[in-house]
Amino acid sequence: MLTTLIPVFPLPDVVLFPGVFLPLHIFELRYREMVKDSLAGDRLIGISLLRPGWDHDADGRPAIYAVGCVGLISHVEELSDGRYNMVLRGVEKFRVVREEDQTRAYRRASVDYFEERMTEQDRDTVRRQRHQLERLLTTVADAPEQTFPATLSDEEVINALAQYLDLEPIERQALLEQDGVARRCSALIELLEMKEMSAGHPSDRGLKH
Repeated sequence: MLTTLIPVFPLPDVVLFPGVFLPLHIFELRYREMVKDSLAGDRLIGISLLRPGWDHDADGRPAIYAVGCVGLISHVEELSDGRYNMVLRGVEKFRVVREEDQTRAYRRASVDYFEERMTEQDRDTVRRQRHQLERLLTTVADAPEQTFPATLSDEEVINALAQYLDLEPIERQALLEQDGVARRCSALIELLEMKEMSAGHPSDRGLKH
């Protein structure tokens, strides 16, 4: 059972997805404290994207998007000067219910979680769309022609692409907020098709299901 009171690490250009790993370098004093407290507890840290205009916030607590993803510290290295290198593994999406008082140097929030379950229909839909994603990656992302390893689940493929493709942070946030992996897959295909058309590549609608 995940705790509903979590530390929140707001970032301007990072969106974490369930099941995906995220390397981080922690150097600010308040976030060193956050990591120290998390390691002494359940090792959970929530990642939230900062809303546009965060760099003009005068109070030092810029607005964040309500939907984020909590990650588990799977690897950590404390450096001699107190900084940390660590890796988070995305665990579950959350929605911020309210931010807590400012008794800590870092931000904390009470959250609700929502698990992304896939039905058999969802799995069939995503399975049919995987080759469409492979084609789009070769034309839009300049990736070599390849198929995804069979050992990767549909969720791992879609979420990893959503996190690591060269997308705008707000585009990643929109993908995270999709209601489940199947809808995220469809939204990712539509996003890549729009990029394909804007780049002047021919669109192949015949591959879409």
